[in-house]
Amino acid sequence: MKEIKAFIHRNRIADVLHSLRNNGYCEGPCNLSVNDVTGMLQAQDNKEKDYSIELGEGVITEVKLELICDDNRVDQAITLIRKSAQTGQNLAGWIYIYDIAKAVPIKI
Repeated sequence: MKEIKAFIHRNRIADVLHSLRNNGYCEGPCNLSVNDVTGMLQAQDNKEKDYSIELGEGVITEVKLELICDDNRVDQAITLIRKSAQTGQNLAGWIYIYDIAKAVPIKI
């Protein structure tokens, strides 16, 4: 099993989620989470820019998508995320892949 962690622009998350769902990810119980995070990707326009007093730098609100999937589906998921998250910029985000040693369900 792998964890895919992707940091992308907020305005691309709906397309990424639709692409994943349309290709069989997240059918039934889904190991997917989406969170707003503060990051330093290049802003697409002035509306997206903000300034962090704590960091002393310009920042934007990005989305961190976390998806757990079987090893044999990782390459497809990466391809779907990369295509759907494109913004027209040279660098529109990052995707990281982690090994999961063990997954333990929480249930009664």
